[in-house]
Amino acid sequence: MAIEKVAVIGAGVMGAAIAAHVTNAGYPVVLLDIVPEGAKNRNMLAEGAVATMLKTKPAPFMHKKNARLVATGNLEDNLDMVADCDWIVEAIIEHPGLKQDLYKRLETVRKAGSIVSSNTSTIPLKTLMDGLPESIQQDFAITHFFNPPRYMRLFELVGGQHTRKEVLDDLRQFADVALGKEVVDCYDTPGFIGNRVGIYWSSVAIRAAYDLGLTVEEADAVCGKPMGIPSTGIFGLGDLTGIDLGPKVTASMLAELPKSDPFPQEYDENHPMNAMISTMIADGYTGRKGKGGFYRINKEGGKKTKEARNLQTGEYAKAAKPQLGSVKAAKKGLQALVEFDDKGAEYAWTILSKVITYAASLVGEIADDIIAIDLAMKTGYAWKYGPFEQLDQLGNQYFVDRLTAEGLRVPEFLKKVGDRPLFKEEGTDAYYMTAEGEYAVVPVVDGAWMLSDIKRGNEPIKANKGASLWDLGDGVACLELHTKMNSIDQDVVAMLTEAGKIDKKGFKALIIGNDADNFSVGANVGLALFAANAAMWPVIENSISEGQNALMKLKYAPFPVVAAPAGMALGGGCEIVLAASAVQAHAESYMGLVEVGVGVLPGFGGCKELVMRAMTNKKRPGGAMPALSGVFEAISTAKVATSAAEARDMLILREGDSVTMNRKRVLADAKAKALSMVDGYEAPEAIEVNLPGPTAAAAFDMAVGGFVTMGRATAYDAVVGGQVAHVVTGGDTDITEPVSEKKMLQLERDGFMTLIRNHKTLDRIEHMLMTGKPLRN
Repeated sequence: MAIEKVAVIGAGVMGAAIAAHVTNAGYPVVLLDIVPEGAKNRNMLAEGAVATMLKTKPAPFMHKKNARLVATGNLEDNLDMVADCDWIVEAIIEHPGLKQDLYKRLETVRKAGSIVSSNTSTIPLKTLMDGLPESIQQDFAITHFFNPPRYMRLFELVGGQHTRKEVLDDLRQFADVALGKEVVDCYDTPGFIGNRVGIYWSSVAIRAAYDLGLTVEEADAVCGKPMGIPSTGIFGLGDLTGIDLGPKVTASMLAELPKSDPFPQEYDENHPMNAMISTMIADGYTGRKGKGGFYRINKEGGKKTKEARNLQTGEYAKAAKPQLGSVKAAKKGLQALVEFDDKGAEYAWTILSKVITYAASLVGEIADDIIAIDLAMKTGYAWKYGPFEQLDQLGNQYFVDRLTAEGLRVPEFLKKVGDRPLFKEEGTDAYYMTAEGEYAVVPVVDGAWMLSDIKRGNEPIKANKGASLWDLGDGVACLELHTKMNSIDQDVVAMLTEAGKIDKKGFKALIIGNDADNFSVGANVGLALFAANAAMWPVIENSISEGQNALMKLKYAPFPVVAAPAGMALGGGCEIVLAASAVQAHAESYMGLVEVGVGVLPGFGGCKELVMRAMTNKKRPGGAMPALSGVFEAISTAKVATSAAEARDMLILREGDSVTMNRKRVLADAKAKALSMVDGYEAPEAIEVNLPGPTAAAAFDMAVGGFVTMGRATAYDAVVGGQVAHVVTGGDTDITEPVSEKKMLQLERDGFMTLIRNHKTLDRIEHMLMTGKPLRN
């Protein structure tokens, strides 16, 4: 049964966010919750949840209009609203009895063959289905989302003894393609994979920080980036997710796990940290949602001061930057981290030795293979490396030898591995170590591959330090940027130029994309600052011309060019997207022309392209000014779309451009899109538009001047905005005179060169390079 409509029962933070994410995929949702005692509005919980999400940051909805797809109600009056739903997700409190009562009620209204699932984080399926009729058991599964559902990619899927294969197949397909999730099949064990390992990791890391006498700041500095874990570390993560959540999931795990498991064996309910956490919760210190947590922001005296809690006394003091040699040593790898002689190294080893050992002991019990365990930790807890990838960095033999020397238990699986790596590459294949201690090929799902799968064992068509061209097969090439954060420099521009001639090598289409977190953050402003400080004005102007020419050749290439952005596509990165024949964007693409933040304007055709699109947009309001106002605002305020859906509003995406929800499917979808365009493809025709010129520019200048007067913009913002206004209104033109793309590009170059010569622009660039933040001068 295809899933076309979904119901979510439980409008708490998690349930509501699941409903929101289903709408992000374009599907209608029914959201129901209980009727609070004495409530005048019986739907207040579900309606309030939607209203709250429209104001929440980061936003659960990819576009505010998605909220219209949510139909709200309550469980007493509106349970029949689920009757036409194909999938009903239960997301109520973690209480087996209450969940079972709900399932019995759903049996009276749901349609035959509809799927029922629970979003439980720890309760096994067999517990939830105990004693219930087979009619629901065959349609039931556990579908565990991670918080927040829009952004965390892990989707744990658990079937029961009676669950129909079709149910699991439908959920797997929908979660993967429609919701963009990494679907990990789990065994029906407590905590499944992510929380089984993650809650143990959390417990170990919190206790060990206290036992070894580390400060909150020191613990997070070690148990963060050096170990491939988000910079929140362990205590910052607790503040983020809610400190009151920890005891609940821990209690649930302890109740479900056998006494022989290392978690209950090691857990000490009398540990001082448990008492501190209980006191914090009782006093309202539940993290960012409360009065503070392990960290808080003190606003006394009109200043904001970040403070950290003393783990020994419970008192707050100004947070201090840790000075641990082990953290610096970690730049050389995990072995260097754990072998350094300080408490940070001891802390790192305590965590790694326990967590990796625990994960290794669970291979075959919680999942079929180490890939699933690593993937769960990377996509559910945002670790850069899973526990077995961490182990490969340490070296299995080193790890086993040290465990043995310290009298610690060595799991049977690690004994089978010996001195071999757990992951390796040979030729075009990647391999992983099975539970039996043998290598098996890492499977690549058709339509869900990354560029690394194509590159393995192959050579590029052409490459330099900044970018490479790869053969994707079927006559399609891929241009990959690989500078730091995929910034654009001369090497990248040179390869963009080469990409425009790829048909001469027998290719019939090009896609532009990569595996990195970000498509491209824009031009390498450090190079621009160096050249400007040396007054190398001809060099700068020539580099702008070369970038414009490269992108114009791609735009008017005789073959389709499909941009495949994911993550940030800012400044010049956005201009690459704008130059493409079509776009296949990841849903989580953040695109915009942000050059004014460093005191310049878009110089690779971004101004030109947005103006042309706005003026030729069939849906634009009458007259030039309304259309140009949107362009001017977007460029002069460095507006960034916070999703691909918002990018469509900004005309960065056009009609015919497409969005892919699953990151692993972006390149495959982009390739398919490019191939679909090949037959009969013709380069677009050059266009001209009529622009209003100086009168319109003066109007924009006045508007910015008003913001300066109100203190909402700086004096130099007005200078930069003036140049933007001059470009987007066509310069010294008249509404009766057609303006070509060539003239628009010249205006961009002139405006850029005017601004780059201003010392205040150089101050902005330098400040951005030093701090990563814009200077408001």
